[in-house]
Amino acid sequence: MPTIVLTTLKYLFLALLYLFIARAVRVVYLDLVGPRVPKPRDGRARQAPARRRGSPRSIVVTEQDKPVRTFPLDDEITFGRSESCRVQLDDTYVSTLHARMFSKDGTWFVEDLGSTNGTYLNRVKVTSPSPIAVGDEIRVGKTIAEIRRS
Repeated sequence: MPTIVLTTLKYLFLALLYLFIARAVRVVYLDLVGPRVPKPRDGRARQAPARRRGSPRSIVVTEQDKPVRTFPLDDEITFGRSESCRVQLDDTYVSTLHARMFSKDGTWFVEDLGSTNGTYLNRVKVTSPSPIAVGDEIRVGKTIAEIRRS
């Protein structure tokens, strides 16, 4: 076989190998940091969805392949894999102590506790304690918690 053909095949193989490694690194990176939330093109901040009236009284936790659970909002609620968490989640995307919901001056807030994959309130990443209302959705890993009035 001519040398030029062997050299071309060698470089083609190396290019495919580097492409495979780059894609594998990208998948691992996205798995660690999570998907990016797109920003609006006009530069304005994204508006929160319209909230329903009424004070939140419970949360409904929906996990994949598990029954739906309901927790009353009567005290601080913590989310995570730890046994000390009130909402214990068996999800690899959830940190040991992932997030918490707490009441301050009659308003309920959600706060991320330094988790690796973040906590999302209505598809917006929580970076500081954020107020929640009836109808809001909180995503922790693959788990969705919906705020309800009853």
